[in-house]
Amino acid sequence: MLLRGFYNQNVKIYTRTGDAGETALFDGTRVSKSDPRVAAYGEIDELNAWLGFARASLDPGQPQIAGMVEQIQRDLFALGARLADPAHKIAERVTKVNVTSDEIVRLEGWIDDLETQLPPLRRFILAGGSPAGATFHLARTVCRRAERAIVGLGDSAVDAEVVVYVNRLSDLLFVLARTVNARAGAAELEW
Repeated sequence: MLLRGFYNQNVKIYTRTGDAGETALFDGTRVSKSDPRVAAYGEIDELNAWLGFARASLDPGQPQIAGMVEQIQRDLFALGARLADPAHKIAERVTKVNVTSDEIVRLEGWIDDLETQLPPLRRFILAGGSPAGATFHLARTVCRRAERAIVGLGDSAVDAEVVVYVNRLSDLLFVLARTVNARAGAAELEW
């Protein structure tokens, strides 16, 4: 199976270059697939997959939220590319792989807008509700795991915006869970 990749080149699904348990970072460095940097961008990849499941679980009447999730998934590809680039070899002109303060402000705006539609939170709530809401709760926990893996790389290993973005994203995922549950009429169970 071939896919079209960057610069319209065919991308082969299997390369056999990882058969010995190694992979290449963006700068060409070969590292173990258990390397903390690979684990960190693997967590981001898992989060992206859960968000795809959450988007697929949404009621068709939620195009605004589906659009938010799609944009987040695009951001996560950029974030994963940054994590796979320890030598900062991605050209600055390649804005497709930038995660900046603008993306963080966008997340904060979405949180603020959605929270105006929700009752104030007075107690901890149990994860669950509608299928989409429960999936957003699950995605939130994967996001927190990814954050821990990224922070574990050290202060100089990634741009500060990456950590802030992932931290803010987990907040947004909690608000998205509450929002889709409220719109679905699923009651919040307090702890």
